[in-house]
Amino acid sequence: MTIAVLLAGCASSAKAPVSGRASYRSHPPSHYTVRKGDTLYAIAWQYGLDYKDVGAWNGIRAPYVIRPGERLRMRPGKWSRTATASRSQRHASTTRPSAAGSRPAGSTASSGSGKAIPSATAAAPIKKSPSHAAKRLTWSWPAKGRVVERFDARVNKGVDIAGDLGQPVYAAGDGRVVYTGSGLIGYGKLIIVKHDKNYLSAYAHNHRLLVKEGEHVAGGQRIAQMGRTGTTRVKLHFEIRRDGKPVDPLRYLPKG
Repeated sequence: MTIAVLLAGCASSAKAPVSGRASYRSHPPSHYTVRKGDTLYAIAWQYGLDYKDVGAWNGIRAPYVIRPGERLRMRPGKWSRTATASRSQRHASTTRPSAAGSRPAGSTASSGSGKAIPSATAAAPIKKSPSHAAKRLTWSWPAKGRVVERFDARVNKGVDIAGDLGQPVYAAGDGRVVYTGSGLIGYGKLIIVKHDKNYLSAYAHNHRLLVKEGEHVAGGQRIAQMGRTGTTRVKLHFEIRRDGKPVDPLRYLPKG
């Protein structure tokens, strides 16, 4: 199975992350060629896009199966119904579907709540406000430690929590793992969890990953060991994204 949303375009070279921070590209290319290890969630994450939009632009429905070599549109535009039908037939025969892509190493994902994601031809759902959506989720801290870098919309899309090598990293809420791997530059060993149709969370720079793509996790469940992969010090880089856009995790995590 094949993501790597949250969080590099095939045709362009990647820039090194600044000061060990996770890289973030605000200007997606017009098209992206799927590589081994990619899933739709991670491709969308990489460019700050909503995975539902990327799926709609390409006529891809849940469980969002993609394959290496496929060329994805990364901006709004028309897509071919014939091409979409052909893609659906190929995906229907896939023996190991992924919510975001198919890759040999294992990349599965679907809604942690079990809700189907609207297809490209379905009527667009009415999006609820952040306050209403947030009430459906109970957030918890993903690690114990001191926040050493806070959210900054320009340079840091989450918060950094300092800790010790091997220290437990926990799921910040119930959901389903939609990406695990090291395919996103600047994130090191990364986990992305889908909580519902609006919210995703990411856990970067891990030493060891303890969950697999497609696995359901509960809030507070141990999912990784803290590390320093892709960065300069032992820490957890934690992000929350709503409809593909980074939000300040401190607005959602419990106080104190």
